[in-house]
Amino acid sequence: MENNQKVVEVLNDLIQINNDRINGYEKALKELKDENDDLKSLFTGFIDQSRNIRNALGTEVQTLHADMDKGTTSSGKIYRAWMDVKALFTGHDRQTVLDSCEFGEDAAQKAYKTALSTENLPAYLYALINRQKEELKGAHDEVKALRDQEKLVHENA
Repeated sequence: MENNQKVVEVLNDLIQINNDRINGYEKALKELKDENDDLKSLFTGFIDQSRNIRNALGTEVQTLHADMDKGTTSSGKIYRAWMDVKALFTGHDRQTVLDSCEFGEDAAQKAYKTALSTENLPAYLYALINRQKEELKGAHDEVKALRDQEKLVHENA
């Protein structure tokens, strides 16, 4: 029973980081200027990705006869506040939004790495969490590449 409670806690932490990710990308969509349609489409896909991941985690929480967490992490709230403050000073430019999104993707990777180090995590959940981590790593790498590309554009301008 105690192990189930720990597993539910781990799953709910991942649900929270995916809620952070959804909120972060929704915020990023609002920050983007009209000429950034490529990012709008990408970020909308990332929101859908996190909703699907969150729902899969929620199903596992319910299977363990517990309630799925609806909130966000403290760090997620800090992340969104940091994005707000940074936008005040730099405007809503593409570079700022990508920097903020990459910061959030790093946080998600860290949360998944922590979850995977949990002792006595059932093998089927370890496999699920590992697949989700890899899926999110692809998004992380895509955002990082776009951010690095944007830095080059600004450096060469």
